[in-house]
Amino acid sequence: MSKIDLESILSENASKMRPSPARNILAGLNREELISFGGGYPNPETFPVDDLKRIVETLLRESPSSSLQYGPTEGDPKLRRELANRYRSQGVDITKDDIVITTSSQQAIDLCSKIFLNREDTLVCSLPTYFGALQSFWFWGGAPVGVADENNLESTVIKLIEEGRKPKFIYSIPDFQNPSGVTLSLAQRENIIRVARLYDLTIIEDSPYRELRYSGEELPTLLSMDKERVILLGTFSKTLTPGFRLGWIVANPQILDKIVVAKQSADLCASVFDQAIAARYLGDGLFDSNLIKTIELYRGKRELMLECFKRYMPKSVSWTVPEGGLFLFLTLPFGYKSADVLKLTLIENLAFIPGEIFFCNGEGKNTMRINFSYAPNEKIEKGVKILATAIESVISTTPDYR
Repeated sequence: MSKIDLESILSENASKMRPSPARNILAGLNREELISFGGGYPNPETFPVDDLKRIVETLLRESPSSSLQYGPTEGDPKLRRELANRYRSQGVDITKDDIVITTSSQQAIDLCSKIFLNREDTLVCSLPTYFGALQSFWFWGGAPVGVADENNLESTVIKLIEEGRKPKFIYSIPDFQNPSGVTLSLAQRENIIRVARLYDLTIIEDSPYRELRYSGEELPTLLSMDKERVILLGTFSKTLTPGFRLGWIVANPQILDKIVVAKQSADLCASVFDQAIAARYLGDGLFDSNLIKTIELYRGKRELMLECFKRYMPKSVSWTVPEGGLFLFLTLPFGYKSADVLKLTLIENLAFIPGEIFFCNGEGKNTMRINFSYAPNEKIEKGVKILATAIESVISTTPDYR
């Protein structure tokens, strides 16, 4: 029997797909001996199992027909109302009609790419930036242009416009960025808004980690600074449970109309049962109390990892000190490759993510993303020791390519 010539029938979009190296590296995450500094996994200790059990039982007893049925593409009105209430309490004047529930914030990114990007359209993002977003941009034919220094944002936009490649949007993660852990200052946020207004650009504000702050001063969302041109993406994956796969988009009605139609062809609606659980969880006032516990747990893990870095890392290595979120970013001396380090740490059952996947321009080979939320405390110090030893080995045995 002859084999099908798959390449001859695949779409152009399919040819642009790039698999996630992170998912491949973390395929063995469930191995008991593995120490994972790799994925953006929340710690299972933060999952409110008992509260969720009670809510599930209540929903199945009181409203099984609606909880288990199809729902509107826009999402559960109760959940959208609860989310709008939270944003209003934070100074963002919105209603439930400004929100669409998505199947995770990853789908939210993909839907934005779907409605905005034509083939070879440019967009501007930070350098480095979230790989899952880059995957979506590439799939829909986009050409991301990275900006390493926010002060160069305007000059980059001007250059692209002069080349006839005006960006479709600016993609930004202002709070505890993935992968760097860096938070944009108020001046940097104001600059993004200024540039967007000056050159008539839309902003996609990816905000999965904002409520996980451990130190520093809370800063305004980009959405609160310009409701008209900012699209905010949120998620419960980091603050409640990733298993629900629930996210949301906050945007002006004209954009949401397009998002809803694009979502209908993707999945009709997000999980109605999970939305009902989340709505009841927020409505019962349980979210904030669990968030306080989560923040305390992650603050301790961040402090432990930073202390271990200070104690064990070679002096030639640098790293970011995040005010929140799940990650810090480590940089080796120029010329050395984190992939070489990973080969050694995997032998010792330690996984991390090489930083180059987060650079849309192919740079960052000497960087790595380190997650501190998932590993048990006793494994954090052991893992940092393994990592530091591997880095020392690479630096001492590999030629400096500078």
